[in-house]
Parts: sequence; structure tokens; C-alpha cells
Amino acid sequence: MADGWRGDVSMDAVEEGQLARKINHLIETLYPDKRTRPGYAKLAQEIREKTGSSVSNTYLWELATGKKRNLTQSTLATLAEFFGVPSEYFLDDAVAARVNTQLELAVALRNQKVRSIALRAEGLSDTTLDSILTMLSQARRIERLPDVEPDSGDSPRSGG
Repeated sequence: MADGWRGDVSMDAVEEGQLARKINHLIETLYPDKRTRPGYAKLAQEIREKTGSSVSNTYLWELATGKKRNLTQSTLATLAEFFGVPSEYFLDDAVAARVNTQLELAVALRNQKVRSIALRAEGLSDTTLDSILTMLSQARRIERLPDVEPDSGDSPRSGG
């Protein structure tokens, strides 16, 4: 993109369906309960109320289903503002991966018991934290939950 560029943000160069997957992931993250997840008309209304900018429910549906893959910079900015992600989230897989990791943490922290575990773990030694992580991994296997990929920040205290 050249400086000062205006107009449509073409998604033609990216994998088909990628924009739709990202939009749907954000909708599912923001509204985890399928029963209370708003339809596109309600979602468009919420976008308008939160951002002051309009996106039609039809256009939102077209983006979320992959029928449309081009969006204006204005629409890109509106969606980014509504979902609380940088605009680059929709265009750059590396940015999307970082944001998704942060979203996973935010979703996990919605649960009071998860927050309580995290708060109680603060201040424990690395050896103790490693033991707790091993126990949690075993508990996930017992409950047949998928493994959680450790990130590079798993060891909060280097050397100590």
C-alpha cells in the first residue's frame, strides 16, 4: 500500500474465505453463546451504536459468509473499532495470530475460577508453577480437552 492510498482494501491476494473466518471468529469470541448471539441486523445496529459508523446487515452477512472479500478502509476501520482489534488483524496473519492469542486469554479470564487460579499463582516459584502446569495438562487430558499450546511468555520470571 502506498502512503495516502484510499479506496477498497482488496482481499483478492489472500486465501479465499480468510476474511470471513476472521470476522466469524471475532463474532464467536464476542458472543460465545450461540443462543444469544445476535443476527446480522442486530450486529449491524450494535456496530452503528458503538462506532457511529454504519455497516449494512446485508454487507456484514456477505463479508461473514465470504460472498464479498473487498471492503473499504472505512469499513475496515469500523469493524476493527467494534471488535477492539487493529485494522491489520484482517490483513496480516501474524497480527491476527497475536490478537487471537490475546483473545483466548481474555475469554479464559471471563471465568471467575480461572481468574482465581491465575491470581493465586502469582508469586510462586518457577518450579512450583511448572508443577501446576503439569497438573493442569494432566487434568485436560483426563477431561479429553485439547492441549494448550505454550507461548514464549510461559516463564514470567527469567532466571528466577
